[in-house]
Amino acid sequence: MAECEGRDRRRAEHRVRAAHFPREKSLREFECSVNPNVDPAVIHNLATCEWIAKGHPLCLIGDSGTGRSHLLIALGTAAAMAGCRVRCTTAAALVNELVEAADDKQVDLLEIDELGYLELDRRGAEMLFQALTEREEKNSVAIASNEAFPGWSHRLTSNATIVETGTESYRLARTKAQKIDAAKHTITMPRSS
Repeated sequence: MAECEGRDRRRAEHRVRAAHFPREKSLREFECSVNPNVDPAVIHNLATCEWIAKGHPLCLIGDSGTGRSHLLIALGTAAAMAGCRVRCTTAAALVNELVEAADDKQVDLLEIDELGYLELDRRGAEMLFQALTEREEKNSVAIASNEAFPGWSHRLTSNATIVETGTESYRLARTKAQKIDAAKHTITMPRSS
C-alpha cells in the first residue's frame, strides 16, 4: 500500500514538474477574503477538475496583482495532482512553440498566461487561434489575461467558467498588510545617553 501511494505521489510530482509552472502556488495560499471578487465556491468547484474532463475552458480576467496568475497556477497544480497532464506557458512562449511545431495536444489542460499582455504578430495570432480551435470541445484551455471581457472571442468563452479577479491588486494589498503588521511588532529600544 505504501509503495503504491509512493508511486502515485511521485507520478503526481512528475506531472507538476512537467507542467513547467513558473513558480509554486496553491489554492490554500489564495485568500478569497482579500479579493471579494473571487467566489470561493466557484474556485472549489474548479478544483474538482470536472471542467477539464468535460473539455470546458476557464477564463481568469483581472488587472495585475489580483490573483489571476496565482489561480491559474494553483488550479493547474491541482489538476496535475489529480492526474491530468498540464502545460503552463505564456501566450508569447506558446506562439514560439507553435512556430517550432510543438505538439501541445498531448495535454489535458493547456494554460496560457498573459494573453493580451503583449500584442502578437499576425502569424503568431493565427497560430494561437489555430491551436485553440483544435482544442475546442476536446481539451481544456485555461487563460489568464488583463484584457477586458468584451474583447474576448466567443470561441474562448463558450461553455467557459469566467472568474473576474477585479482591478484592485491583491498582491499590493497583501504587501501593505504585511508591512503594517511588521511595523506593529517592531520594538523600539530607547537610546542610552
